[in-house]
Amino acid sequence: MIHRLRDLDVLRAACGDDDLVMWTAQDLRGQARAWALGNAVVAGAPRISLHDRLAVWGDPDDPDDAVELVRHALAELGPTFRPLGERELMRRVAAGLEGVRESGAFSWMSLKAAPAAPPPEVGWLGGEADQEVAALLAGDAPTSYAVPGAPGVRRWAGVRVGHELAAVAADAWSAPSVGLLAGVATAARFRGRGLAERVCGWVSSQLVATHGRAALMVDDVNTAAVKVYERIGYRRRPVLACQVTGPDPAGVQMMAR
Repeated sequence: MIHRLRDLDVLRAACGDDDLVMWTAQDLRGQARAWALGNAVVAGAPRISLHDRLAVWGDPDDPDDAVELVRHALAELGPTFRPLGERELMRRVAAGLEGVRESGAFSWMSLKAAPAAPPPEVGWLGGEADQEVAALLAGDAPTSYAVPGAPGVRRWAGVRVGHELAAVAADAWSAPSVGLLAGVATAARFRGRGLAERVCGWVSSQLVATHGRAALMVDDVNTAAVKVYERIGYRRRPVLACQVTGPDPAGVQMMAR
């Protein structure tokens, strides 16, 4: 029987405190939902890191419960939600659901201990720096999901060279027990100085102090960024996202919302 999980502590116990699931659940309020069945758990929330996301946790060698939970969750939440989770599990979930296909592989990285001795020259920026941050992102990281003023993007940190903003990173879409690092960018003329690593290390220490751990999402092809995050102490997990492509597996037609 499928059980609705309404409490974060209950969800934590059900999924073994999996950081991807706990992040996706956010605070389990509003439109966020979570369910458990057998050896599987799913949690979904709308508009986190730009998308309606549904984290899936289960046994890749026995994916039937996960398949059934994703089917149930899509019926409840709608076909705009994107299931994601450990790569082999999601391949089997997609194979078991008509109308769901694989859409993108990337890495989820998490950090449980704050980096040592964060640099003192990095700090949180005030709202008066939003235009500078936006300009840096537009010029040097135009595909960033996090931008100043976007819902869920809480605050920005940066480092300056002289009076010029040289590198930034954001606390964005953080959940009670998982802080998310996003919006990492360095102005092109200041690259090669380790500024992104300084900012990311400092923000990561703040997220761990506030939430107990930090996490981020990174494209697998961005090997330079992956190396920076690994030096800070992040551990990498390959994940796969899926999407509904036609009449959805719960019998609900695709719709925009």
